[in-house]
Amino acid sequence: MSDRTNDLGLPIGAAVPGWTPRPRPSRCILAGRYCSVQPLESSQHGTELFDANATDREGRMWTYLSYGPFQSQESYRARLDAMQASDDPRFLAIVAQRTGRAVGVASYLRIDGANGSIEVGHLQFSPLLQRTPAATEAMYLMMKQVFDLGYRRYEWKCDALNAASRRAAERLGFRFEGIFRQATVYKGRNRDTAWYSVIDTEWPAIAAGFEAWLDPSNFAPSGAQRMTLAQAHRSLDQAWSAD
Repeated sequence: MSDRTNDLGLPIGAAVPGWTPRPRPSRCILAGRYCSVQPLESSQHGTELFDANATDREGRMWTYLSYGPFQSQESYRARLDAMQASDDPRFLAIVAQRTGRAVGVASYLRIDGANGSIEVGHLQFSPLLQRTPAATEAMYLMMKQVFDLGYRRYEWKCDALNAASRRAAERLGFRFEGIFRQATVYKGRNRDTAWYSVIDTEWPAIAAGFEAWLDPSNFAPSGAQRMTLAQAHRSLDQAWSAD
């Protein structure tokens, strides 16, 4: 909290000296060890994504999205065509380095350069992406691009009943901010929305934790992680507090 006051003695927020609006994230490929995050191209990624999504035979991944599941490649391609044409949300394909195939979708949305705020959402992680280093790295690469551009705030919002999404947000370093009750209606049902965020002052520590976890030395030959992402964050916090 700020201890500044105006000339009336009323509390006011901390100064943000030299602030200028932030640019929109560019349409470029974000390359990592385990994946790349690419501008979504329906013709390039559509068949691969449909095939990857088809491995979710129950359609579980669509439960908390306002669209899907898709029964045909044609209906899914129509959705991807609309996604590709959108500038906000700006959709991205997550491509596994090991196979070179698209296995998931994410987006930047509510892009507010004037205030330095942006949200990540529309996460469509097929079973081929879920619980893999590529899934974590994709979120790191997107977050890094935003904070490298000088944004102040990165948001994650989800249905408050989506326990998996809420666990993922906390694992990735987002802080819980509260519940917006009866925020939206989708698929004929109510959504209370859980809000999470990372702000710029928190990012350096979170980034270091990501980088330690993603290092190849953190994975055994079997692919099992040697330390969790939470442990990576804690070990760095302990090291810095001891300095």
